[in-house]
Amino acid sequence: MPTPASVLSDLNDRDSAAPRITCYDDVPGPTAGERIELSGRVLGTWVSKAGNALQEEWDIEPGSVVRLSMQPHWRLLYWAWAAWSVGAHVDLDGDLTADLVVTDDAGSLPDEGPAVLVTRGALARSAGTDLPDPVMDEAAELASFGDDFVAWQEPDEDDLALTLEGSSLTHAAAVADVVAAVPVATGARLHLVDPTAGRLLRAAMSAWAGGGSLVLQLGGVDAQTLTRRASSEGVTAE
Repeated sequence: MPTPASVLSDLNDRDSAAPRITCYDDVPGPTAGERIELSGRVLGTWVSKAGNALQEEWDIEPGSVVRLSMQPHWRLLYWAWAAWSVGAHVDLDGDLTADLVVTDDAGSLPDEGPAVLVTRGALARSAGTDLPDPVMDEAAELASFGDDFVAWQEPDEDDLALTLEGSSLTHAAAVADVVAAVPVATGARLHLVDPTAGRLLRAAMSAWAGGGSLVLQLGGVDAQTLTRRASSEGVTAE
């Protein structure tokens, strides 16, 4: 039975060179105009680095709660899969007591306790602001962690993996439940336009479980641009 953590590793066992997410960022701001494409191998490297950080810096393990307070973005995905790779519980609702908060908004950093500030820019090398000691500047520090990952512990089947929209799923049931709720055809290249963080996470899990990939559009563009990009990227599902 697949688990969230095994979805990505199984995908890379089949074809690690294929693109798994292509992101167009047209949100007003410093990242506007970015296009980035990650193969399964590159995505897996980001997951490994973040997973190593979770274990080595904060002792995140099965039963730990990692709150992802982030806008929909490709970086949200590797932090979610990193948390699952160490057996942790991902909280998108923000209602649980978190062992670690990962956010892309400096204004959402907790008053106390460990946190990670994520910078959206693909080439960012720092957050560009001074951060208090318990907060990791992801852009400056994550690259120093290893590209290879081995989990120190494995979650039990009934350990919680995801809390989203008031519902919680276990590591054993999450993939099957998400695939049933958000069906994506096997091998599909799925087009997502300004999804919520929850929609993005579930769509990625369902698409990747079936060997597919995502084309993610963030920010408003005209219909002609959307159609042109979808065609050039080989989109097969909306």
